[in-house]
Amino acid sequence: MSDMTETKFPSAARHLPLIVILVVAIAGYFMLRDYLTFETLRANREALLAYRDAHFVLLALGFVATYITIVAFSLPGAAVASVTGGFLFGLWAGTGFNVIAATIGAAAIFLAARWGLGQALSAKIDASEGKLSKLREGLRENEISVLFLLRLVPAVPFFVANLLPALVGVKFRNFLWTTALGIIPGAIVFTSIGVGVGEVFDRGDTPDLSLLWEPQVIGPILGLAALAALPIVIKSIRGRKDI
Repeated sequence: MSDMTETKFPSAARHLPLIVILVVAIAGYFMLRDYLTFETLRANREALLAYRDAHFVLLALGFVATYITIVAFSLPGAAVASVTGGFLFGLWAGTGFNVIAATIGAAAIFLAARWGLGQALSAKIDASEGKLSKLREGLRENEISVLFLLRLVPAVPFFVANLLPALVGVKFRNFLWTTALGIIPGAIVFTSIGVGVGEVFDRGDTPDLSLLWEPQVIGPILGLAALAALPIVIKSIRGRKDI
């Protein structure tokens, strides 16, 4: 009896981090969605700027910690946080803080999912045969390209790009560095919006995040996505020629 309990407990414990993330994400959606908004930033912008001028390092650390929490627990407000980074710290420092925080938060979700469901699911996929096995082998051969595509294609939700690689057995180090590099284009766009957000507030307007879909913005990002997909396309063509 004790052996069974000891066996089940570690298995249940492995799922605890992911369960906590899901519970906090659901609770945060209902409790924080009205607070992590541009209106909150508008109402507190003078106080934030004054605190930044007096305590730059403390505010930077607090901002990064808050952004990590938002991403790690999939809370609402990631876009607002990215814009706030630009508003408080400028384009380059803001982009740096945004990328660091988002990468750490993404890594937290990845590890939580890998420790729990990911281990069991990856083992089942490795032991399977047929189409599922071929899919897994194809992912291993094109791991870097697929990870970059998940980051560069705007239609892929950020939390999906964090969870899916963990569940199919992607290497953590590849996930980490492709995340850090892959989110830079989008981070620059959102941070640049934040740089001019003060003027937007002065006009009584709300920041326009649809800028991401403007041709001059989305075009280069999709171009990077096409470059990331190119190795997959080349391997596929070569594979067909060998048949």
